[in-house]
Amino acid sequence: MLAIKLMRIGKKHQPSYRVIIKEKRSKLGGRYVDDAGWLNPRDKSFKLNKERILYWLQNGAQPTDSVRNLLVRAGVVSGPKIAVHKKKKEKG
Repeated sequence: MLAIKLMRIGKKHQPSYRVIIKEKRSKLGGRYVDDAGWLNPRDKSFKLNKERILYWLQNGAQPTDSVRNLLVRAGVVSGPKIAVHKKKKEKG
């Protein structure tokens, strides 16, 4: 099954990510099927190839939660964002 994931690139302490399409269970550093854009979290800029993303979504690729939130923000997919970070458990 194909997934739309973020692959980290860049130097130490200077992360940037590629939005890629690859097998869901494959390693992050391995080969990928298609490159669909990039994300720079330091200045919150991104660029997505909407046509390719829509093509892969129609062919069964599932985005991860972080990528889905990015697609909602870009207007490619409609719907609510998904909470990605875990909430702390309360003691008591």
